[in-house]
Amino acid sequence: MTTWLLKSEPDVYSYDDLVRDQRTHWDGVTSAPAQKHMRAIEEGDEAFIYHSGDEKRIVGLAKVVRGAYEDPDHAGETIASTGEPKFVLFDLAPKKAAKEPVPLSKIKGDKRFAEFTLVKQSRLSVMPVPPALDKVLREWAGL
Repeated sequence: MTTWLLKSEPDVYSYDDLVRDQRTHWDGVTSAPAQKHMRAIEEGDEAFIYHSGDEKRIVGLAKVVRGAYEDPDHAGETIASTGEPKFVLFDLAPKKAAKEPVPLSKIKGDKRFAEFTLVKQSRLSVMPVPPALDKVLREWAGL
């Protein structure tokens, strides 16, 4: 099982929206590096939900209930070198809200996170979380 970090503007789609809906497909991601990560997402993986924008904090944990599948809005568009779908989606369900949201400032202030993608490539919207950092983030968030 891999843990991911998914970024969303809370006024576009928040963790509370996910709780209300109980399930959603994760869409709207078009960057090639983020899509590469999305193609690797499998059912059973978990994901920290990170509110970007003014909040800049991890606010909850979700579970992947359907792994990567072709985005129907881009059906037939493939990566020439691999034949994989160019754009994919995956489905999420809420697992648990953070007891203590984890602000980006706390993450950046801890040297263990110096090489973490969230710190080094702040605009990337989907990224894996290394196991050691996953453990720290869960502890901080009360997850």
